[in-house]
Amino acid sequence: MDWQRYTLVGGIAAVLLALIFQWNEFQERHAPEIDQTTVVHHEGGKGVEAETLPSGQAGNNADGVPDAASGQSEGGLPEVGAAPQTQLITVNTDVLTLLIDPKGGDIVKVALRKYYEELNTPDRPLILLNQTRSHTYIARSGLMGGKGACTAGRPQFSSDATEYALKEGQDTLTVDLKQQQNGIGFTKRFTFNRSDYLVKVSYLIDNERSKPLLAGICGDILRDDREPPVDVGIGVSPFLGAALHTSEENYFKQDFEDIAESPTNISIEGGWMAMVQHYFLSAWVPNQTERNDFHLKPVGNGLFSMGFSSPQLRVEPGQQGVVEASFYAGPKDVFRLEEISPYLDLTVDYGWLWWLAKPMFRVLNWIHENIVSNWGWSIILLTVFIKALLFPLSAAGLKSMARMRKFAPQMKKLQEQYKDNRQKLAEETMKLYRKEKINPVGGCLPLLLQMPVFIGLYWMLMETVELRHAPWILWIHDLSVKDPYFILPVFMGLSMWLMQKLQPQPTDPTQAKIMQLMPVMMTFFFLWFPAGLVLYWIANNLISIAQTWFINKQVEAATK
Repeated sequence: MDWQRYTLVGGIAAVLLALIFQWNEFQERHAPEIDQTTVVHHEGGKGVEAETLPSGQAGNNADGVPDAASGQSEGGLPEVGAAPQTQLITVNTDVLTLLIDPKGGDIVKVALRKYYEELNTPDRPLILLNQTRSHTYIARSGLMGGKGACTAGRPQFSSDATEYALKEGQDTLTVDLKQQQNGIGFTKRFTFNRSDYLVKVSYLIDNERSKPLLAGICGDILRDDREPPVDVGIGVSPFLGAALHTSEENYFKQDFEDIAESPTNISIEGGWMAMVQHYFLSAWVPNQTERNDFHLKPVGNGLFSMGFSSPQLRVEPGQQGVVEASFYAGPKDVFRLEEISPYLDLTVDYGWLWWLAKPMFRVLNWIHENIVSNWGWSIILLTVFIKALLFPLSAAGLKSMARMRKFAPQMKKLQEQYKDNRQKLAEETMKLYRKEKINPVGGCLPLLLQMPVFIGLYWMLMETVELRHAPWILWIHDLSVKDPYFILPVFMGLSMWLMQKLQPQPTDPTQAKIMQLMPVMMTFFFLWFPAGLVLYWIANNLISIAQTWFINKQVEAATK
């Protein structure tokens, strides 16, 4: 029994130490919240436009049509110079507020109107994308051709208004930015739909020249490595970085350090590129029927470019053509992301135990939609479901623990009788185990079964945006952060202490003291865990107490 208990205690201690180290690292990496209220337009070489990226390969194609990327012939897109700063265009839908810069038609700010920076602050929507003096996170798009490509000189567009809004009863809002250059008419169109965070970005090209034109759409996200303020308590810090769907991996991710050390360039049919942070993401999703090029790379001045370029479309003289892509900026909504593109839902990163976390979320969401419209009670019902599912496996371990508890006096008597002969003690103990059908290892099974479920549920609760600012009852107004009064962690510690009383107690005094300290240690660490996770652990303990009491009564009745 010594090795069993020492192994169990050592395993729990290792998990707790790992959580401490991860939490310390997370705290060191996090910077205080920055001002995200002012959009600053950068000019020349001082900001966004200081970065110069290749716009394509110059030359002619097999048909002798000038390449749109060259900018050196009549068949290419015109070169566009710098333009003076103009007023930003504001777009309001029921879920989004965007600022679009007419210079380039870039999205320089996105506010999520249904999500708040802090609990109960509807006047302060969460700012996802923004350009400030100390922070850059914007979405750019353009046509591949000349110096008017995504990342070089930005064309100056005009619009009919500087403010657009999705009106009551209106399902779709269209915002057109227009430009005329050297016999080519361009319309950059943004299409918004009610209750949707996906924006379609289209280029309508009217080729009034005498030669064919080649043009493809490109888009990128320009961002620094500034971490957004989050509060997840002690534990694993959320991932911040870029992610792609590649031919080798459905979900390939790189943080900013990885991108700086090893830039990525891939070509794949369809695909997507996402900028991932805790609970939210932005993503470019090009045409899924074409082969697109994707890149993740540093561009200097502490900035990173993450984007795509599509194949070029041939627009004949006197004809019109359309190239388009979609841009998503919003919450990690698993179901919506599944609809947008294959594997985009994997940006809801459940870690290496995704195979446990993903079905648990499906069950949790089903409970919330069909039984109780409260995420706290849904977590409790999910716990009941998990315990019922695992009960056939844990019942044997509980019965073994019940027998050990019943025959603990006899084991203690053997220890006193053979305290000077450890070999004889081991022999007599094994005889007692065989006689009473006690499995000394089986007592660890219930806890061992709980640990992967606990870790998987931790990742699931941490990644589930639906729990952000979701209340339970009374003082619990946000299940995604710690209990402000630490009532739940204390109650969890008490339930753990009570559960220990129903289990066989160590006969060794040192072991007994260590086990008595476990509820105190666990209570201390759970002080900083999200309230939703602590709620699960309390429900788990209470159900375990009921199951243990029931099994103990069964064993006592059977051995009378």
